[in-house]
Amino acid sequence: MKPHVFSQLCNVLQHTYGLQHTKRIRLEESVGICLMILGHGHCNRVVQERFQHSGETIHRHFHKVLKCLNIMSMDVLKPSDPTFSAVPTHIQNSQLYWPHFKDCIGAIDGTHIQVVIGEDKKIPYMGRKGVPTQNVMAACDFDLLFTFVMAGWEGAAHDTRIFLDSIRKNSVNFPKPPLGKYYLVDAGYPLRIGYLTPYKGEKYHLPDFRRSGRGNKIEERFNYVHSSLRSVIERTFGVWKNRWRILRQMPFYDIEDQRNIVVATCVLHNFIRIHDREDEGFKWDESNAGETHRNAQENMENIQDEEMKIIRDNIAQSICGL
Repeated sequence: MKPHVFSQLCNVLQHTYGLQHTKRIRLEESVGICLMILGHGHCNRVVQERFQHSGETIHRHFHKVLKCLNIMSMDVLKPSDPTFSAVPTHIQNSQLYWPHFKDCIGAIDGTHIQVVIGEDKKIPYMGRKGVPTQNVMAACDFDLLFTFVMAGWEGAAHDTRIFLDSIRKNSVNFPKPPLGKYYLVDAGYPLRIGYLTPYKGEKYHLPDFRRSGRGNKIEERFNYVHSSLRSVIERTFGVWKNRWRILRQMPFYDIEDQRNIVVATCVLHNFIRIHDREDEGFKWDESNAGETHRNAQENMENIQDEEMKIIRDNIAQSICGL
């Protein structure tokens, strides 16, 4: 984070979200403590040594800033244009996507973040790799900005369950697509109004196409373009995880704190992107990524909306010039 972005962050946290100096510690130092823990994943002892404060002081100021960042999430983790009236520049400027995906507003996917939790509470959090995780669902736009984040679900929870719960509950403020617009989702999600999946039973992930070509079938060609455009969510996850090391080795905090850490790092991700377009972290190379999140499980609900099937078929024909 560059100095001018740090100063802007401190200013916003002070004047909009109520973060204040204390008798011994200025708010800039409080923010620095929080950023060191989130960015480097350092334990309390290391941060004590760096800032020359007691463990209790480090703990208190970290959580004070963490709370402000989570309050800030309501204003930062949302679409820049809640009406979705404009076609994203990323789509307009691409011969691969334009005009086929002119009504697309973003992408949705899930990812797992390791949690540290007591043995007696581990079972619901056990993910597919045999380690406890929280399953995080997120939506993003084509500028690598998170527009929605739902954190805290147990690792064993199915993506579809989290997705349906998020879009059905008004209390979570999910930015629903206007009529005629849609998000891109993978085959692990239901095909329903506003959410466009690829064709099932055909190759889909980009590495598959790199090995064997784009294919000649209309469904394969659609899946290739769909996968290419939807990969923005994987790039966003990659940039986010690469910057905030605490996400790769979570310390032993209360499970609610671990959920709040995920949200806070997403807030900081967006803040940096908005205030520093040249930030090196956003030039992350996909080849540095580990295994991407792939949901190979069956849908909890066999939802196949006929209107979205027609939209998908029309886009596929447009891509093939039919």
